[in-house]
Amino acid sequence: MAKLYKEKRFYNFREIICNGAKEFANNTAYVVKKGEGDYINVNYADLKKYYYSFCTYLIEKGMLGQKIAVIGANSFQWALSYLCAATVGVVVPIDKELQPEDVNAFLESADCKMVCTDSARIETLKGYANEQMLYTDFADVLDIASTHSADEAAVNNIEIGKDETRIIIFTSGTTGNSKGVCLSQFNICSNIYSTVQMVKVNDFDSTLSILPLHHTYECTLNNILFLSRGASITYCEGLTKVAKNITEYQPSILVVVPALLKVLNKRIKAAIIKDCPSIYRKHFENLPLSKALKKCPFFIRMVICKKVKKSLGGKIRLFIVGAADLDVSLVEDFDALGIRTLQGYGLTECAPLLAGNNDFHLNKASTGPAIPDVEIKIDDPNDEGVGEILARGDNIMLGYYNDPESTAAVFRDGWFCTGDLGCLDKDGDLYIKGRIKNVIVTENGKNIYPEELETRLSEYRNRRSTCLRFRRKRRNMCQGKDFPEP
Repeated sequence: MAKLYKEKRFYNFREIICNGAKEFANNTAYVVKKGEGDYINVNYADLKKYYYSFCTYLIEKGMLGQKIAVIGANSFQWALSYLCAATVGVVVPIDKELQPEDVNAFLESADCKMVCTDSARIETLKGYANEQMLYTDFADVLDIASTHSADEAAVNNIEIGKDETRIIIFTSGTTGNSKGVCLSQFNICSNIYSTVQMVKVNDFDSTLSILPLHHTYECTLNNILFLSRGASITYCEGLTKVAKNITEYQPSILVVVPALLKVLNKRIKAAIIKDCPSIYRKHFENLPLSKALKKCPFFIRMVICKKVKKSLGGKIRLFIVGAADLDVSLVEDFDALGIRTLQGYGLTECAPLLAGNNDFHLNKASTGPAIPDVEIKIDDPNDEGVGEILARGDNIMLGYYNDPESTAAVFRDGWFCTGDLGCLDKDGDLYIKGRIKNVIVTENGKNIYPEELETRLSEYRNRRSTCLRFRRKRRNMCQGKDFPEP
């Protein structure tokens, strides 16, 4: 990548917290909502105090070097618990949607000694977890952080090794087929440094945290990255409140998945059809948003774009998109509205980002080139250039927790084997074809990628979902069942 931003690099979370207090002391780091219209703004100077106080509390509870689980809805309390747990010991973020027996299985598997969560979940887990388990209620976190005396020397004396596991993330909802991904703080900080060199995040930017924080995608790119740049983080109150919270907090950047963009696009289009002059309505009813806008006079386009941006808080400038394939038409639609949409590709094991479109390069049909300081290659490509995606860089995991066989299976000559199929074009842009285990080979040797078919079918209008069935005994016949919009 020829052009990059010059950005500050960090090697652990403690450096990020201390730098925030030094460079952005009065900037709001987190907005904590106490009630309707009642907020606490945690600035970067406060955040440093809270961080050192809560770390000290954990040390005094005997958590130095221990595994600490964090479970719950996205919140400042979750984020602070995560940062401090990863400093004092090893943080184990767990999906809040799991059944208590599955949560307990992960707690036992990781040998967790403490759980930071909400009061209701504490009472539930007490019926499953061992009697020695310690609990910290999210309701008490802010009080502890603001009143507990801090021993800064003790916290600063904690050595945070470059190749030391500080985060363990389980890759699925049940222990039977789950692997614990071991990441260092250096892995995550390296991924942040690579990202901010190509996508500008300013100290006046803000985000709304929507996706679950126990995923590295959200936690790295929409939490720790924003802290590293002095930006502001707010929290969505649930999927039914996304539109309300966007208007309420006025984010400038959103980290999302394609499904959320589709919902926003659909609602925007419906609102335009309802309010635009009747002479132009047919364009929006029959064409993609970007093409319909081109059919309108300049001043009508400007009015529509202004209204749409206002409905999205008025400040939105960027969508960062990952976790699934993105329809090109969505990129074009939001671009026509003046909102840049950047798609990337990554995995939990890569902390998470490997490739991404950026401020200097945009290929709407691709997930973009390898991010700075990451190498990507295609292993054993077929005639179409498709093969397994391999990667290496400082962001690649240390291995799977207590599972040397699985770890050895995904590394080959220093390269991490993603298990995903893809190809690179002449510009180095990466195209994802699907998972190796999902590819279907026909009798004549043709490769069919179900994920690619799903994407193509999703381009048809008025389709909620489509089910595909392959019948090998009948000449690899493919049958499809459409589920139209209600």
